[in-house]
Amino acid sequence: MTRKPRDAMAVYVDDMKWPFKGMMMCHMLADTSEELHAMAELIGMERRWVQYPGTAKEHYDVPMSRRVIAVEAGAVEVSWRFMVTLIRSRR
Repeated sequence: MTRKPRDAMAVYVDDMKWPFKGMMMCHMLADTSEELHAMAELIGMERRWVQYPGTAKEHYDVPMSRRVIAVEAGAVEVSWRFMVTLIRSRR
C-alpha cells in the first residue's frame, strides 16, 4: 500500500473485485467529496452514480477498466480493509 504525505489529500481505489452486471467492480473513496467527484468526472463516471452521498460511506463503485484510469491519474491503490478502516475513522 502506498502512503500519502500527511498534508496531501488523496483518492483511493481498493482491491475488491465484485461482480455486477457482467463487470468486475471496486470502490473509490477520497479524503473529500470534492476530490472524489473530480476524479469520478475525470474517469467518466456520472455524479448520479455516487453511493451514500454526503455520508462517511460516500463512494463510487468503479469498473476495473476505469480503476486503471484512476490509478494512472493518481488514485492510491489500497486494500478493501483499508477502505473499511477509512470509513470507520470518519464516524
